[in-house]
Amino acid sequence: MAYRKVCDSQGGPLVGEVCRGALELDWDLDKEELPEAVPDLERLQMQHVDCPRADPGPDPDPEFMEPIPPSVSVSPHGRFERLQEDPNYISHFTRAPGNKGQRRLQCFLLRYFVAGVALFVLGLLIGWFIHSPASVKAKALPPESSDLLEELLTRITAEKIEALQRSISSQSDSSEEARARYLHRQWVGLGLTDVQLSNRTALMSLPGPTPNTITDHSSLRCFLPTGESCDQSRANTEPSNHQYSYAAYSAVGTLQGEVVDVQYGSLEDLRRVRLNRNLTNQIAVMKLGRAPLLYKLSLLSELGFGGALLYVDPCDAPQGQTMWSQAFSVTLNPGGNPARVGVSKEAKGSLSSLLVQPISPVLAQTLLSAPITERAEACTPLATPPNAEPRMITLSVGNQWVYKKIYNVIGYLKGKKNPDRYVLVGSHHDAQQGGGASAILTELIAAFSDQTKKGWVPNRTTVFCSWGGSALGHIGSYEWGKENHVVLQSSAVAYVSLDCPVRGTETLRASASPALLQLTSDIQRRQLLSCIRGGNCPGPNVSSPQMPGDSSFFSNLLAVPTLEFSFQQTSADEASSLLSEAQFSMDSPQTLDPLFKFHETITKMTAEAILRLVNDPVLPVFTLDIVLDIQNKLRDKRSVPPPLLSAASSLRDHAAFFQSEVMRPANDPKERDPAHVRMLNDVLRDVEKSFILPHAPPGVYRNLLYSLPGSPPQFSILRFSEDAILFCNNASHIGTQSANQEVTGPLSHDQEVLGPRTPDVSCLSSRDRALDLILAAVRSADRLICFGQELFENYPSERK
Repeated sequence: MAYRKVCDSQGGPLVGEVCRGALELDWDLDKEELPEAVPDLERLQMQHVDCPRADPGPDPDPEFMEPIPPSVSVSPHGRFERLQEDPNYISHFTRAPGNKGQRRLQCFLLRYFVAGVALFVLGLLIGWFIHSPASVKAKALPPESSDLLEELLTRITAEKIEALQRSISSQSDSSEEARARYLHRQWVGLGLTDVQLSNRTALMSLPGPTPNTITDHSSLRCFLPTGESCDQSRANTEPSNHQYSYAAYSAVGTLQGEVVDVQYGSLEDLRRVRLNRNLTNQIAVMKLGRAPLLYKLSLLSELGFGGALLYVDPCDAPQGQTMWSQAFSVTLNPGGNPARVGVSKEAKGSLSSLLVQPISPVLAQTLLSAPITERAEACTPLATPPNAEPRMITLSVGNQWVYKKIYNVIGYLKGKKNPDRYVLVGSHHDAQQGGGASAILTELIAAFSDQTKKGWVPNRTTVFCSWGGSALGHIGSYEWGKENHVVLQSSAVAYVSLDCPVRGTETLRASASPALLQLTSDIQRRQLLSCIRGGNCPGPNVSSPQMPGDSSFFSNLLAVPTLEFSFQQTSADEASSLLSEAQFSMDSPQTLDPLFKFHETITKMTAEAILRLVNDPVLPVFTLDIVLDIQNKLRDKRSVPPPLLSAASSLRDHAAFFQSEVMRPANDPKERDPAHVRMLNDVLRDVEKSFILPHAPPGVYRNLLYSLPGSPPQFSILRFSEDAILFCNNASHIGTQSANQEVTGPLSHDQEVLGPRTPDVSCLSSRDRALDLILAAVRSADRLICFGQELFENYPSERK
């Protein structure tokens, strides 16, 4: 404390000034020495002393001196203050010299008494704390991150996952409600203190009481979707799997029309088939793959088709799988409860004007009059031979709609430092889908709960989610996400998906948004060092495709960074990557993975991802990976306007600087206070939100950072705008205007239907609009990263 001294000025009035003299006072005096020291102290106060520099000393007694309004000047280090002199300061100093020593003696006695009482109380508190039960927990310090990860991975074993899977599958009641209630009891028993079981009533489209049929007029034969004869099915006493061979939310009724081979239903395929025939109320036979199903069905509807038969070409099927006589199911629900979008009772649960029915490749071969090939020969894609006579068929679809309850189970593992920042971990408990997802999710909860019992508390909150109604359009996740979208937009930092973790045993794949590519690659590379024997692990295989499953709401509509690990039966090439839209009757997890080693691998990789996301002080989000992904999609610079190239280059420069060693203190929590680290994490989390489009074609992600299959990688809206140009350049026949409206509509809803303008002008404008949307997204991300840099560059550091 600065000792302020009153000096007399050559017999004039006393003036208060800041003492700049060297004066040291010994406060360690005994009580007997104190009275002798008081006169000397009073003499020094009245003596004129020249004060060339300041020295520490006691503050004046506050009772006899009012505070001086300071004029503060802060040094570059921010540690010193200077007070201006007050000419009226001495007028406040009126106490008698004799009272000063007495009052100081009383003050000293009071200080010693208070200090003694404080020490006594402090001793009592320390003794109570040492012997209290809470101190036992406090002594169990949380382990370091590396030790925690090793303990976490060691705790996860194939035997535990197998036991959980057997327990789940052994339940006598296989309904969704029973599964959800069972998971709720399991999670509560594992130690989650906050577990919620909720239900919602949703409109569901289910198979009718009788199978859907296809009747061939030329042979007068009736076929089931699997290719079996209708009469053969009636004679068969075994239950048929027709209940799994239907299109949920398809139109219902009976339609007679010619079979039209549209191959994959691309714009080039549709341009070819409409050249020489009328497509109104005809029935398309279409392969899955290469483009989203909903997008292709919308094109068929606009061209006037009345129905569609869907199949998987055997050449696109996963290696080693025989599906010639295997049908499947699909859903035409883009997401959520269809009752919310105004599906009326009169529509009978339909979300499409088309009658849609999945069929087996055997039936597709018959209807297309395709030549029969030997199974041992090289695969030949199915197609109608040239000059083949068209077949007339009757398609009958008898789906039924019903209102049923779907159930979600949500459990919370609360964080400590940032409890309002959420890492979502999601799977589903549908009876026919999952591949052991519920067992893996439950094992993850058990592993993390064990660590919390040892004293570990995560930085952020982990939200474990088991969704209902996933097979019919991810109803549970969409409805929960919509109800909580305001909180999730500002608080969700990542979504870890367990949609179908073991779909095969051939290839270990990882899907992630560009923001989490580095984290996903690191985990996969680490796992490859101990890759399980029998699994094909050639190297890190990470990409950012449109991910199927319940993660779509969070990655597509909220732009929450998402990742997923899975074992698959085949690589995701252009034709087969969208086959996940087809829902086949899956083998049980015990059949796919008898030793549960593949399940163990996925569980450990997912556990490491969750730990990094909930525990790292700075989120493992890398903005530079987002920029590199954008530049990779803009590789063909000849077709990209200069402003977009310039904006992408600026974004790359700023992202590289934001991630460089120069800005390392901004990314190091030891160099920043928690509030600024929190703001940094919010910037990293929100970069992806810059790339959300207002609209997109049906079945295509609104999140620009996710791409459709194809080579080279490309922005989805650019790809469809180029398809539109191809379509429009050949638009001289019927259906031109409606096709253009469908393709370009989602990009510019306010655009008029083509009038006297030429199709080329309209389609080229749709490409320009797509480029403008990409440019706006890149500039928005650039501004956000620049804001993050300014946040830390303008923050004064207290350590110089």
